[in-house]
Order: sequence, then C-alpha cells, then structure tokens
Amino acid sequence: MSARVTPVLWCLTAAALFGASTPAAKALLGSVGPLALAGLLYLGAALATLPFALHGGSRELATRRSSVLMLAGAVLFGGVVGPALLLLGLTRAPAASVALWLNLETVATAVLAWALFREHLDARTWLAVALAVVAGVILASPSGFVLAGAAGLVALACACWGLDNNLTALVDGFTPAQTTCVKGLVAGLVNLGLALALEPFTPSLGVVLGALAVGALGYGASIVLYIKGAQHMGATRSQVLFSSAPFLGGLIAWTALREPILPVQLLAIAALAPALWLLLTGRHEHEHEHAAMTHTHSHRHDDPHHTHTHPGLPAWTRHTHEHSHEPLLHTHSHVPDLHHRHSHA
Repeated sequence: MSARVTPVLWCLTAAALFGASTPAAKALLGSVGPLALAGLLYLGAALATLPFALHGGSRELATRRSSVLMLAGAVLFGGVVGPALLLLGLTRAPAASVALWLNLETVATAVLAWALFREHLDARTWLAVALAVVAGVILASPSGFVLAGAAGLVALACACWGLDNNLTALVDGFTPAQTTCVKGLVAGLVNLGLALALEPFTPSLGVVLGALAVGALGYGASIVLYIKGAQHMGATRSQVLFSSAPFLGGLIAWTALREPILPVQLLAIAALAPALWLLLTGRHEHEHEHAAMTHTHSHRHDDPHHTHTHPGLPAWTRHTHEHSHEPLLHTHSHVPDLHHRHSHA
C-alpha cells in the first residue's frame, strides 16, 4: 500500500472508532456521571495502549522541554478538559446532535494550525474545511441549535481538541502509543478524582467494563491511529478526514438509539463527500529546503526523506526509531507533515 494512502486509512479508521464511541457513551451516561465516564474512557485507552507503549521512542527527544510542554498541553486540553465538556454536553442533548456538532473540531484545528503552528493551507484545503463545516451545520439543523448550552459545551470541547490535534501532530520523542497511554492515564485519574469529589458514584461491574472497552477502542486505538495519520498528513488534513466520525456516530444513534432520520442529513453527506475528494486529490509541490533534524516517528524507506537502510528490512515496511536527516534542498509533492512545516508568504 502506498505511503500516501496508508495515513488516510489510519485517519478514517480512527474516525470510525471515535464516531461509534459517542452513542456508546450516551448509553452509559444513564448509569454513571460525565466526569466518572470520562475517567473510565481514558483509563480504557491507557490500558489498551500500555503494552505497545513500553518500547520505542527516544528518551533524549522526549525529555526536551518543547516535547514535554507539547505533551502536557495535549493531555490537559485533549484528555482532561475536552472529554469532560463533551460528556457534559451529552447529558443535555441527543447523541446524534452531539456527534454531528463534533464537526466544529475541524474548524478549530484548521484555524489554530494556520494561526499558531504555521501550517500552510491552500485554497482546496480551505474549501474542504468549509464544506466539512457546512455538513456539520446541516446535520445539526434538525435540532435548530435550540440546545444552546449543550452546543456551547461541545464547541468548547472541539476547541480543546483542536489545540490537542495540533500539539500531537508535532510532539516528538514519543510513539503514538506512548502519547496516548500518558494522555489516558493522566486524564483518566484526574477525571475519576474529580468525579469522586463532585459526583460520588457506585457503577456496576458491567458499566465499568463497558466504559473501559469503549475507551480502549474509541479513544485508545482511535487516538493512536489519528496521531500516526496527523504526523504524516498535518493536523488540518487529518482532521478533515476525521470529520467523517460524526456520520457513523449519527448512524448508530439513529439505529441503535432510535433517533429520527431527516432528509437534511442526506444534504450533509453531499457536502462532505466533495470535501474529502478535494483533500485526497490535492497536490502541493515546490522547491523547499530541509534543515538538519533528529526525531522519532513511524516511517518507511521508499520516500525522499528516509534514505538510511536496515539490512533485511524491505523499503516499504513501516517501523519507528530515532533517526537523523541531513540538510536537503529538493522538489516534490508534499503535505505539512513532520518534515514540511514551512510557511508561504
């Protein structure tokens, strides 16, 4: 499978897993409060990724101040604040509406990537982002946004995740599994601690196991796959792909939770389909210069940047380890991944 297609599949699979987690969490909220559920979901993510987080990465890069600060920011906004706001919104609105409002995360990711992190966005990408937003607005319109409080909580959660998306696309020295495990462990313990203090609970063993399972798939596996995709595609492009998650969440809510299906939802699908097409078919190419750098991430040896070799390892096999790049000036089609964070005048 080509190096261009694989990150796309990572992001779409991450979207499917996360989309399914929203109606699943809604069903669990009847038995446990939002803070406790957020804690259990992220502990499930930590447990699922722990076996894969015990190896890989770079101790030297991971202990750099910039890496520590980026990871801490991702944990705080993406693991602690964001999930708590989302689940508070879920207590006040139908699961389908909340799932579809999550498209606002695409807007937050794009604006922050452009404003704070120098991610270059061409006209095609901005149009794709706009269409993804239109799709989310159309899908949420059956509720008429009369649930202003719930919508505001979800919007704030999306802003937190937008910042998290940009930070995790840049954090270095940690593998995606390590990043997810740290985020899950810290966020899980913090939210459970708050729940014990503010909303004492005694959930059944079935509810606890169910929440851990949803967290393992919808947060653990999903976050790992998303980080891998974001590091290879840039935060905005990976997030536009991830914006397909609300469609699956809505589908499950409409079927399993028996929430109504309205014709406007078909219009939203018609808006998102060309957005994904614009994103996947765009080409960006010009002469650019790479400075010398050392970092850790998943890569293969059949692209212009990874020319080191491993005896017996095929060039198309993905693997993760610390590696260095010499200064390089060349021209090729690229996206704002870990190697192409340059801006344009």
